[in-house]
Amino acid sequence: MLGIGALAACVSAAALAQATGQASGSEVYTCIDRNGRRITSDRFIPECGDREQRVLDASGAERRRIGPALSEHERSAQEAERRKRAQVKAQELADRRAERVLITRYPDEAAHRAERQSALSQVDDAIAMARGRISQLQADRKKLDQELEFYNGALAKAPVRLQRAFSDNDQAVEEQERFILARQQEKKRINERFDEELAKLRVLWAQQQAAQEALSPTSAKP
Repeated sequence: MLGIGALAACVSAAALAQATGQASGSEVYTCIDRNGRRITSDRFIPECGDREQRVLDASGAERRRIGPALSEHERSAQEAERRKRAQVKAQELADRRAERVLITRYPDEAAHRAERQSALSQVDDAIAMARGRISQLQADRKKLDQELEFYNGALAKAPVRLQRAFSDNDQAVEEQERFILARQQEKKRINERFDEELAKLRVLWAQQQAAQEALSPTSAKP
């Protein structure tokens, strides 16, 4: 048998259903939320989404029961999936913005080629300066070699000042060689970046051209 409280709840739910409309399709949702509060509504109750809800007809008879919307694990999985979809959508929007920026910056292949050449030219200038520095260091090295002849070419017998000068010269040359190698690697990265951009741009240019042609009025056939 139903207790007095449960019976009163059913009667109350039935009364609310009758008050909200006598149409044969009307339903009443009722549940007890996590705070122990009984809630009755004419639609699904969000506050009880994590617990069972009873669905009553206009007479107060139970039509069906709706179980918890999702278990804790299911909700976590759903939230993770929702975040993943949001991240994918955000990335797609970011990609579209990047494409718009790219095609605005480079309206044609000539503009992109000029930008590549400018970027490479700056690196080439830096390499040329480093090579010029190496040439100067090599000239300094010849002077040091001439001075070393006074000691029969034996660096160990030379003064500490001369030994240090040889060491500094070697280190300076190595430093410039490392700099040149780094700039050559930078040139490779620049070319790779521009190659990747060019592949994207060719697709975007083709799409843009197709859109423009679609909007252009066609010549009337005779």
